[in-house]
Order: sequence, then structure tokens, then C-alpha cells
Amino acid sequence: MSITPLTEDQRDALQEVLNIAMGQAGDSLARILDAFVELSVPRIRIVEVKEVTNTIREMVGNTADVTAVRQAFFDDLRGEAIVVMDENGCRDLADLMGYDDNLDCQAEQELLLDVSNVLVGAILNGVTETLGTSLSYSAPSIMAERCPVDHIIDPRNLSWTHALLLEVNYSLKNRGFKSHLLLLMAEEAIESLRKAVDDFVESI
Repeated sequence: MSITPLTEDQRDALQEVLNIAMGQAGDSLARILDAFVELSVPRIRIVEVKEVTNTIREMVGNTADVTAVRQAFFDDLRGEAIVVMDENGCRDLADLMGYDDNLDCQAEQELLLDVSNVLVGAILNGVTETLGTSLSYSAPSIMAERCPVDHIIDPRNLSWTHALLLEVNYSLKNRGFKSHLLLLMAEEAIESLRKAVDDFVESI
């Protein structure tokens, strides 16, 4: 099955939508951590299922072990939001939130789930508000813990052939904290997003 690539206008509009949404998410994170949050330029790719692991590795650009939190979203748009942090980022996060060095596994997981929920909620709300769509999303859950980036997703367990992969990352000035937020949308969701973006462009 082949997927029609996004046009240049669709890609530009989607990137602008993501810029707005990630700015809102970054502001939410900055308020929680009381720290200056630096944002990346969003990256947008359509990938084949066999390429998804390599693409995520390239986007995250991290050979250290990572922890990943997932949230499904659905309604007008459907897909998975995945927040990826490495061990240094987890430690920085705990320090900024006032935890001591003896943070146990359960407390660390709760911290990661809470922060991921804030990031995902803010960016998805920003996307839906800008595009005029509606979304619901599941509670966050740990999908991979302290493992190589390659182990986050196993392509053999995926039923789709192509997906749209949207990536933004957040870092903190003078800190090791870096969080990658990936939005993964399979074939039928790509067409729904394409229509929403076209409607957004026509409304401007």
C-alpha cells in the first residue's frame, strides 16, 4: 500500500500547527519545573513500518537507555503519543521537582507519567484547538523502561504499513534534561489529518 506524501503547503501548515501546540506544551512544562524550556523545530515524516525503529533512533539520536511513556488518542484523529526520556533527563526531572537522590522506582514512574501527561495533553489540545477537531486520549502508561531506543517499538507487532511520525523535543537550559515527544499516526489517520489541515488552510 502506498501513501500520498503531504504537499508542501500541507507540510508547512502542519508544522505551523505543531509550533503553536508545542509552544503551549513548553509553557506548561516551564511552569511546572520553574525552568527555561528550549524547543526544537518539529520534524514530520511518513515512514514504512519496517523503517519505524531506525527513524525513531535517528530522531531521538540517543544511544543511552531510555524510558518511554505512551498515550493513545482518538476521535477525529487517531494515533499514539510517545514521550521518550533518557536516564539523565529522569534525574534532572526528579531534582527540579524536589525529589532527593533516593527516588524509588514507583515514584520515578509516577513522576514520568505526570510530566508526560502534561506534555501530551498540552500539545494535543493545541493541535485540536488550531485545527478545530476533537480528541480524547487514554491515561499514560510506561511502554518501555531503561532499554535501548530500538526496543521501544517492535515493527513485527504493528498492523499498519505506513505511518506519519511527528517529532518535537524539549530541553532545559543548563540541564541534561531532554524529552522527545513523538506522535505516530497510521494510514487512515493520515488522511483524516490531511483533510483537517486542508480545512485549516482554507479557513485562513
